[in-house]
Amino acid sequence: MAIRMELARILIRELNDYQVIELREVLSEGEAPKQIVPANAEEAEGLTNGQDGFVGRSFPIVIGLPEAQAIERRLAGVPVKRPQTHDLLANVITALGGVLESVTINDLSDHTFFARLNVMREDGERVEIDSRPSDAIALGIAGNVPIFVEEHVLESVVEDQA
Repeated sequence: MAIRMELARILIRELNDYQVIELREVLSEGEAPKQIVPANAEEAEGLTNGQDGFVGRSFPIVIGLPEAQAIERRLAGVPVKRPQTHDLLANVITALGGVLESVTINDLSDHTFFARLNVMREDGERVEIDSRPSDAIALGIAGNVPIFVEEHVLESVVEDQA
């Protein structure tokens, strides 16, 4: 089962080749709040406080500077003079009659995340396209589509953080 996530924060330090974004769990409408009680202060670092006392899981993903800057520009509403790579991919999906429905972080192997773009074609067929998580998240933020993380990935990340 895939868990709905949102971008919690983005940390950009231009002197580094890599940047960090953090995803956190989101409750669906009508979903009962989950109570996750950390055993100690270290375990609490992987949890965030949400609305109505909800405590959800969160985790960082390391991404490249260009992807981090693209996400930050989108969040800030800063226009760009020419289409960036993520704009290009969004334009290609649209030109081919597709609609980006969501992105999913679907696997974790040797500390490397894997993702897919979930696209609906004009004929109603759903297509899953492999992607780097940083590109998928940047495209998802640009298209204002849901970001999901498979439960087994989220469980692995929370275990690694403990």
